[in-house]
Amino acid sequence: MVPLGLWLSPSESPVSHVYAEIEAGRKALAHPGKKVDLSEKTKVVSRRGGNATLPCTILRDQSLALNRKMRIKWTKLTSDYLKEVDVFVAMDYHKRSYGRFHGRVHLQGSSAMDASLVITEITLEDYGRYKCEVIDGLEDGTAVVSLDLEGVVFPYYPRLGRYNLNFYDAERACHDQDAIVASFDQLYDAWRGGMDWFQYPINTPREPCGGKNTVPGIRNYGLRDKDKNHYDVFCFTAHYKGRFYYLIQPFKLTYDEAVRACQKDGAQIAKVGQMYAAWKLLGYDRCDAGWLEDGSVRYPISHPRRRCSPTEAAVRFSGFPDKKHKLYGVYCFKGHN
Repeated sequence: MVPLGLWLSPSESPVSHVYAEIEAGRKALAHPGKKVDLSEKTKVVSRRGGNATLPCTILRDQSLALNRKMRIKWTKLTSDYLKEVDVFVAMDYHKRSYGRFHGRVHLQGSSAMDASLVITEITLEDYGRYKCEVIDGLEDGTAVVSLDLEGVVFPYYPRLGRYNLNFYDAERACHDQDAIVASFDQLYDAWRGGMDWFQYPINTPREPCGGKNTVPGIRNYGLRDKDKNHYDVFCFTAHYKGRFYYLIQPFKLTYDEAVRACQKDGAQIAKVGQMYAAWKLLGYDRCDAGWLEDGSVRYPISHPRRRCSPTEAAVRFSGFPDKKHKLYGVYCFKGHN
């Protein structure tokens, strides 16, 4: 049996190395020549649709006049650390936000020494690490803070079958199901929370999942070619603004009938990520197999019982049935602005 491979958002190093890097950066900030301190907080947790404040405090001699040309810049670090994405820049009265952050970010500005960044209407893509950089004359300083989201990691493959996604296909597959490709950190947190799937967070070592005599942990295939190598994918999704529900109907439906039934109810057929979020974050429980947007049939069980996932809480997967001839219920999603 071939071990299951799944894509993760690329990372230059495992979690322990990243945290060590951040800690080293904090120690460097203690140097008298530096101007920025991250205080005691390197991680902020929020949720999709909410707001978050990323802390960054400027340390300088209060007896000196404030430099009106002091420059504050926030960037978002890519997962592979190869580049930075501009988020926000401020100098005196001049302020500018960039790209998809435009209109959603501003400085908290509780004092002249407060360079903390406020992000509003948080999206899944906002997850990650941000760098605060302050340039004050010939002195500068940087600090890194992580923005984490309350959410759930889930394994995914589309109707086309197993092990068929290169990395870019994996990104699209997750996006189509209201999710993003999970990062190593998110998978690690999920593993610590008890997640145990074939690829590759393992709490109970067994054949052929790394070998039954190995220790629990996250199995790693290492870096792979994003175009040529093909796997399934781990996706990450979070809280949503809307209502996920099973649509009560007098009869079971084909896939096309299920799509129309949700539309008639003023909704859309639900996505896989929305079911996982409802199950994991809201405790949604329904022992009725139903169509989802990708053509799969699943049902979420939060309270295991006879004939309904008797051994564990889980989103049960019934495959990709024939859309024209197989009959099931349907799960719908009605978004809220």
